[in-house]
Amino acid sequence: AGPAPVAPASTPAAPAPASGSYTIKSGDTLSGIAARNGVKLSDVLSANRLTMSSMIYPGQKLVIPGASIAPASSQPSATVTPLVPSTFLGFSYPAAVVSSANENKALLNASPVPSREQMKSIVADTARKMGVDPSLAMAFAFQESSFNHRSVSPANAIGTMQVIPSSGQWASDLVGRKLNLLDPYDNATAGVAIIRQLVRTSPDLDNAIAGYYQGQYSVSKYGMYEDTKRYVASIKANQKNFS
Repeated sequence: AGPAPVAPASTPAAPAPASGSYTIKSGDTLSGIAARNGVKLSDVLSANRLTMSSMIYPGQKLVIPGASIAPASSQPSATVTPLVPSTFLGFSYPAAVVSSANENKALLNASPVPSREQMKSIVADTARKMGVDPSLAMAFAFQESSFNHRSVSPANAIGTMQVIPSSGQWASDLVGRKLNLLDPYDNATAGVAIIRQLVRTSPDLDNAIAGYYQGQYSVSKYGMYEDTKRYVASIKANQKNFS
């Protein structure tokens, strides 16, 4: 699940009385805390006056409301069809990665997110502010998720720009602040920051595009795989449509 986000400027208001409390540890997520305590995520949010975009931090105390009976389908299990499959294009992903992906998918499903048109504007505006060609950023967003911010892959690539947590940490380092990949604006920022860095450090645009899909090191060491070449062609075609 990755490190807990940096503390916000303000802390949650005093919550309503409840049955217990929990002190957040590094790596915790709200959905994980709810699951471990057998309560609904929505109950944890309301009891602590939090929203899906609220930041949590180690040492923060959460009220854990009295256990409520959640529908059997609310948490992925062996007998419930998961929200995110464990395989994609014939490749199976580790259980821990798929579990995190399902957790993030559940969070996004329970959260209000921008429409596809709104997300398209967010990506374009973010690119302009960060000095990246908006048509290129929109090309990636369309290819990765069709501007659907609730997208989560079995590799735990999150949101509109389909950024995995480790790449999100890289993007956070690039922009100098902790980015929450579940947040639509931060997700766009992460994707655009990565695109900007790849363009700056790759020999040409094709290699930069390939780096987003295959990984910059892999492209430099092994060259573009056949599926990577198809991805590059798709991004360039998308860019023309958004120009």
